[in-house]
Amino acid sequence: MKILVLVLSLVSIGFADDEINSRYFPKGFKFGVANAAPQIEGGWNEDGKTESIWDYYAHTYPEKIVDRSTPDIACDSYHKYKEDVAMVKAMGVDYYRLSIAWTRILPTGYPDKVNQAGVQYYKNLFAELKAANVEPMVTLYHWDLPQSLEEQLGGWLNETVSDLFAEYARLCFELFKDDVKMWITINEPKQVCSAGYGAGYYAPGVVSSGIGEYICAKNVIMAHAKAYHIYDDEFRATNQGRIAMVVDSLWFEPGSDSAEDQEASERVLQFGIGLYANPMFIGNWPQVVIDRVAQRSELEGFSTSRLPAFTDEEIAYVKGTCDYLALNHYATNMVNATADAPIGNPSNGNDISVLTWKKPEWPVGAGDWFGVVPWGLRHLLVWLKKTYGDVEIIITENGLSDTTGIMEDDHRISYYQGYLSACLDAIYEDGVNLSTYTAWSIIDDWEWTGGYTAFLGMYYVNFTDPERTRIPRKSASWFTNMVATRCLVDTCTE
Repeated sequence: MKILVLVLSLVSIGFADDEINSRYFPKGFKFGVANAAPQIEGGWNEDGKTESIWDYYAHTYPEKIVDRSTPDIACDSYHKYKEDVAMVKAMGVDYYRLSIAWTRILPTGYPDKVNQAGVQYYKNLFAELKAANVEPMVTLYHWDLPQSLEEQLGGWLNETVSDLFAEYARLCFELFKDDVKMWITINEPKQVCSAGYGAGYYAPGVVSSGIGEYICAKNVIMAHAKAYHIYDDEFRATNQGRIAMVVDSLWFEPGSDSAEDQEASERVLQFGIGLYANPMFIGNWPQVVIDRVAQRSELEGFSTSRLPAFTDEEIAYVKGTCDYLALNHYATNMVNATADAPIGNPSNGNDISVLTWKKPEWPVGAGDWFGVVPWGLRHLLVWLKKTYGDVEIIITENGLSDTTGIMEDDHRISYYQGYLSACLDAIYEDGVNLSTYTAWSIIDDWEWTGGYTAFLGMYYVNFTDPERTRIPRKSASWFTNMVATRCLVDTCTE
């Protein structure tokens, strides 16, 4: 979700119809900044670390990366973590969201050999954060599956990987029980499955839309649930922390007030965020997903639904396995009803069968998919409250990319101001239980298939400089001041 490559016109972006909320953020509201191991650490084969699926993907298929780059060095945070923590501290935030690289802890992917050099790296990083009075929010899996498990087992298409993830999670809970209290199991399972094992444009590049991606979805959900129960049963009493899985979604605004367009919006949301959140917060897949995939599977000649069923025991096991709802959000689309796709080759898109588009006045990004619409975040937050109840919501990613890397990034400031204003609207006007906002990203990074051509950082990183120098952009100063004042405008009201 971070390849949000925006056109240069966004430099002068304005949100004409969005009045900035002038209230203070509530007492106790927390702010954080974020990044992930495969995007910033580098040191891809140092001190015992082995190849992840993204290392392999970039090394083996350079043509699939826009600039044919690799994450081999990235921001060199493996060696420059102290500098990174100093930047986080200077911004005055409460949290630093980061991830642990599975292959740095368990080089084979299996719990047969613990890499002590990797363990020590994270111990050092957590110690640095503690000294800076910044709490770590730690993701166990940010898309970087050990390549060995992809080659030997077929990755997330094999339910055995769920058990191996659970063992990896248990090890991390034990190793870092004195360092971490905010845990995230898996980041954006929709991207893991739909992009990695459906459309195939992310590592490991498996093309199996409407089949493999649903198998992946169940296995990833079960992996999360197993890790949750391990934490709940073995570590919660002493660690006193919290744990969740990050879900992600665009907002899909109905194209009209018609019942058909309203239903189309609900359908695409349920096939996206609902596919992963529904089992955790309500139980089982969303009913519309069950019904549509079963119906189309039968017409396509399948003897059973392409969507693997949960048993009653699995439904009960998964339900309730989130201490909070962790959300990544970046953009908005409009959506209209349309005729169902003809029966033929199965795919997730055909299962959904809606028409998505953007209003021409919206700023958009390259690829014509990224609509910058701050009120879309408010609508999504309200939908989450309506759908899953008054659950605590933590925004774990929100931010803006451009292709210029300019230092006077007023467009990024406008983005943050608009989307944070939408958060305040949701809190004060809609009663949404939103407690935390995390900006993506504190520094430029390796943006998956976008390589080093997309810039999301409030700190610029010179990727041609061996020192990987970090330099604050204008947005870094703005965000730091916003955190200090807890206010989006010059003068706030209570």
